[in-house]
This record gives sequence, C-alpha cells and structure tokens, in this order.
Amino acid sequence: MPLSFNPIKLFAGSGTTVLAANIARAYGKELGDVVISRFSDGEIQPSFNETVRGCDVFLIQSTNQPSDNLFELLLMTDAAKRASAHYITVVIPYFGMARQDRKDKPRVAIGAKLMANLITASGAHRIMTMDLHAAQIQGFFDIPVDHLDASIIFVPHIKSLNLPNLTIASPDMGGSYRARTFAKFFNAEVVICDKRRKRANEIESMSIIGDVTGRDVVLIDDICDTAGTLAKAASLIMENGANSVRAVCTHPVLSGKAYEIVANSALAELIVTDTIPLKQESEKIKVLSTADLFAKAIANVNEHASISALFNV
Repeated sequence: MPLSFNPIKLFAGSGTTVLAANIARAYGKELGDVVISRFSDGEIQPSFNETVRGCDVFLIQSTNQPSDNLFELLLMTDAAKRASAHYITVVIPYFGMARQDRKDKPRVAIGAKLMANLITASGAHRIMTMDLHAAQIQGFFDIPVDHLDASIIFVPHIKSLNLPNLTIASPDMGGSYRARTFAKFFNAEVVICDKRRKRANEIESMSIIGDVTGRDVVLIDDICDTAGTLAKAASLIMENGANSVRAVCTHPVLSGKAYEIVANSALAELIVTDTIPLKQESEKIKVLSTADLFAKAIANVNEHASISALFNV
C-alpha cells in the first residue's frame, strides 16, 4: 500500500523570488500565493492567500542583508504555524549570520545561535540550507537540519573546464578542509593562502603554502563578500607562477566594491550559485543554478528518502 503524503506547498520570500520560482518549476509545482505587505514605517506583514491547513509547507528565503529577510521569514513561519500547517520546512539557501558562530573576542554576540533560536521559536519543524560557513552550526538547532553540499554542482563544472594542471587552493587556513574535500574529486594537490587580518574585511598580509608554478589554480570558498581576499589570493598565485586562477564560491554576497574588485582582479572567472541574486551582471561572474538540487531535496524530504544520496558526484 503506497504511503499517504500531505499536500505540498512552496512559498517564496521577497528576497529569493527568482530562485524559489526555479525550485518550484524543477519540483513541478507553482509557487503558493503569499503577499508581503509593508506599513509606511517599513513594518512587514506577510499573508497567505490560500489555505495551508494540514499541508507540508516549504518557505524559501535566503537571509542575505539579514535583518529584513530574516524577519520576513520568521513572520511567514509564524503565519503558517497559526494557519495550522502540518509541517513547516524553512529553506534558507544562504544562511546569514553564519560568520558569527562563536565568541572570537570579548563581549560579542553569537549571531548564528540567535538565528537558530529565533527560527525554531517561530514554529519551523525543519531547516534546509546550503554550505554553512561553519558546519557545526547545525548543532545550534534542536530540529532537523538538511545541509546541502554545492560540490555536487561545482565539481562537474570544474571537470568540464578540462584544466590541464589543476591545483585546488584555499584562500585561508579556515577553508583548508573544504579545499581538500574538493581536491579528492580530482586527485589534485592543495595549496593554502595564509592570511592575517587587521580587522573584518581588511587583510594585513598573505602568503602561499605550497607550489603553484605552472598550475591552473581553482580557489574554493563558501562566501565571497568584499572579494578582497579572493583578489589578493589570485594576484599572489599569479605572481608565484601559476598559469591561471579562478574561484568557486557558493554564496555571492558581493558587498561594497566587490564587483569592481572582481572585474579588476587576476581571476579568470568567479563561479557562484544563485543562493543570492546578483546585484549586477559581470563578464567575470558565472552563475550555476541550485534549483534542481533544492527541488530534489524537497522531494526526498516529502518522501522520507535519503538526502545524502543526492551528493554522489
């Protein structure tokens, strides 16, 4: 006898409408009807224009520029809970505040933990996200977390480039594990750019651990914010004799002068996903879609199937 599943409904927050529409299309459903209203002072009020009673609801919203997008998501979750949704999965392609995952100096907040508390308190039963800045953030939640891995998207693309002398690089010591994970798919060497910061978003010095002479280097990172680290790493790699350098970053935050920095950098290209919509087009930035992966993950959650099975490259 086949399993009986509750009706599925997908809704988009206003910060992730394009990706949410692509996820819904890949899943084979239309997005649900939700209206995000604002009072004249900016106060947000979401309203579902269709019933969600007894439904398994997926709310899709990245929390880049986190204040408004996060609070909108929290209000949508609360509205779905109060409308008697059966099960609420919050789909956060880019999980903002993830860089605040610990007290690295006195008297600072742990923003990622606060986000976890707020999302859980709003009524979410499950979290689905991609490439958390620190994987241990999953432990901040007391509800299930599906942590999707963008390598399933990036690895085939890197292979398609047919780079003859591939070397994988990490732009800092903290990303060395991520770089080594990628390198295993290609049996490639790993080099690390060791950086020292004066303060957030400002680098004091950088040096390379490893040899890049004559190599085609691919830098691996999860977030590209100001692009300063990637640009400095790319310049240093080329100065040390590399044939080419490009970068792969899951989340294109790209704040401040990032687009200008990427355009003027030694990078051949910056390969990103659509977890955050680009603010402007750039000849050097290539966007790969996450819609199919999220759609498959949503289907597997609904069918009680394995999520990890999606990451066999």
